[in-house]
Amino acid sequence: MTGQTTPPDLPELQRRLAEFAAARDWQPFHTPKNLVAALSVEASELVEIFQWLTPEESARVMSDPDAAHRVRDEVADVLAYLLQLCEVLGVDPLAALAAKIERNERRFPVEGRGPEAE
Repeated sequence: MTGQTTPPDLPELQRRLAEFAAARDWQPFHTPKNLVAALSVEASELVEIFQWLTPEESARVMSDPDAAHRVRDEVADVLAYLLQLCEVLGVDPLAALAAKIERNERRFPVEGRGPEAE
């Protein structure tokens, strides 16, 4: 499709976040403790959007342009703080997720381990 660019990858986003913080001399504040606290606050702001919605309303939240904008902004904030935390701690978020999925696949096999097996 014309006019579309390839979305940035995680290292590119982490670099841009680091440059943004460095240009404002925010690095001293980007400690693991502060980043985890900020991540929690942003995740709570995402929860707030859905707090009083019914399951049906929550499934349709992206059909409301104002709510969809708020959801996208809060998802971006959560991801930004998570990526910054990973950068500070030296965690590869994709490798960590892949390892966690593998552990969960072993921990929760498809056959014989679900609630219906009890």
